[in-house]
Amino acid sequence: MKRLQLAKAVLAPMVTASLLVMSGCATCAMPQRTGLVKMGTTPITLEGNPIHTGERAPAFRAVNKHMSVFHFHPGDGKVWILSSVPSIDTPVCSLETDHFNKVASTMNPDVRIITISLDLPFAQTQWCGAKGIKNITLLSDYRFHSFARHYGVLIKQNGLLARQVVVVGKDGRIVYVQLVPNITHQPNYAPVLAAARRAAMASN
Repeated sequence: MKRLQLAKAVLAPMVTASLLVMSGCATCAMPQRTGLVKMGTTPITLEGNPIHTGERAPAFRAVNKHMSVFHFHPGDGKVWILSSVPSIDTPVCSLETDHFNKVASTMNPDVRIITISLDLPFAQTQWCGAKGIKNITLLSDYRFHSFARHYGVLIKQNGLLARQVVVVGKDGRIVYVQLVPNITHQPNYAPVLAAARRAAMASN
């Protein structure tokens, strides 16, 4: 009887862990961070792996406007500005994305800009058409939550993405990160664009 009880005690956690992985609930164990970001006056919790300058940018996959899978692989010789927003069709997110679309035409051709959110691709495409967005790429993280997990911007309280801007250099390493402390505010654009310009001038 004691051996049976011991076996159950050892196997139970293993079975539970296996079931979590099989059911896709392994994301429940994602790292969590608090005290960094607010929504208005309300603190929020971020889930996912935090990123830092100097590290290699994580690869991720998302869905483009054609409902095809877009694979982001850093280190392709391009400089990437990755802008995550809570929802594209809200005032602040709309202003931010429109701003990046306008400045994209003034940047070095090696600089590419992606805006990513959890909005469905249909909603993103409709918004782009209404706003005349042509210079940047919009991606949806709704299917995989790959960007949310790998870039540490999943908001626990509402399942949206926090507002963050990341600049990835030609070699695939992160050269700048701006996690906006209040998601009701736009990012500080000047250091983002300065970092992208410096990265574009750097040799591979």
